Amino acid sequence: MIESTYLRATQVAYDTVAADYAELLRDELDGKPLDRAMLTAFAELVQAPDAGEVADLGCGPGRVTAHLRSLGVNAFGIDLSPEMVAVARRDHPELRFEEGSMTALNLADEAVGGAVAWYSTVHTPPELLPTVFAEIHRILAPGGHLLIAFKVGDERRHLDQGYGHKLSLDVYWMPPEHIAELVSHAGLVLDAQLIREPDESEKPRSGRQAFFLAHKPRGSVCSTN
Repeated sequence: MIESTYLRATQVAYDTVAADYAELLRDELDGKPLDRAMLTAFAELVQAPDAGEVADLGCGPGRVTAHLRSLGVNAFGIDLSPEMVAVARRDHPELRFEEGSMTALNLADEAVGGAVAWYSTVHTPPELLPTVFAEIHRILAPGGHLLIAFKVGDERRHLDQGYGHKLSLDVYWMPPEHIAELVSHAGLVLDAQLIREPDESEKPRSGRQAFFLAHKPRGSVCSTN
């Protein structure tokens, strides 16, 4: 029940704001050198000759997918919101985008060489995060890499307004040590973490931001949630 309720609320919210969200955040990465640095490091890690495709999970309008492609990554996007997928396909017709949920990805075991969850877990109730990380572990090939970005804290905020629209959406700030524990429990190895202070565009509504790089060990078997 919790899963279906949050998925429906998230889909409705992002269907509502898709066009304005895409426009407002189109150039956001331009002013965030540390965020780009983590994406660049991830891009280097997933470009081995046999690495395979990279899934941008919760891709929204595809800006991070497109940025990864500009770095030479064979990336495609998956998003819960049909309207977000439509915007991504419109803005980036050369890339592939699909509808899907991070809690039950329509991808085969060990199908991708890398996965990105760029703030796409921030609406997931904490009790469902193990399911998400188990799914990421399942779809990653041995040796594959994960990059996750999330908001640092320990609270839930409910949004009634966003991107110029009325909506109803929960946002979760999570302790880095808890995310590290979930990553490890899912069978992934944490390689690096960056925690930065909010920049001027994020104050005062947001706090510190975290970026974790992890990988699935070779010889690892699919975890269960």
